[in-house]
Amino acid sequence: MKKRIQTLTAALLLCTAAMAQDGNAGITEATNQVKSYFDTGTNLMYAIGAVVGLVGAIKVYKKWNDGEHDTGKVASSWFGSCIFLVVVATVLKSFFGV
Repeated sequence: MKKRIQTLTAALLLCTAAMAQDGNAGITEATNQVKSYFDTGTNLMYAIGAVVGLVGAIKVYKKWNDGEHDTGKVASSWFGSCIFLVVVATVLKSFFGV
């Protein structure tokens, strides 16, 4: 039994040593991959902001035509969410220097 444990431990150590990689190369590769997705992600956030803005404009217009009293509150919340998406996308892009 002791010999089996020693053999298993040796095999495990050999496999671990064979699969070891350079940590800096892995981190650099991951950084490059994330940076390559940033432009696509930023454009996606801008597109989502545009769709949210259109939906919000339609809802506000409907409330305004129906004569509801909370139109200003609804307009500011929809407009604020669009501005938030655009600002977050721009800040992330400038913060990470992409």
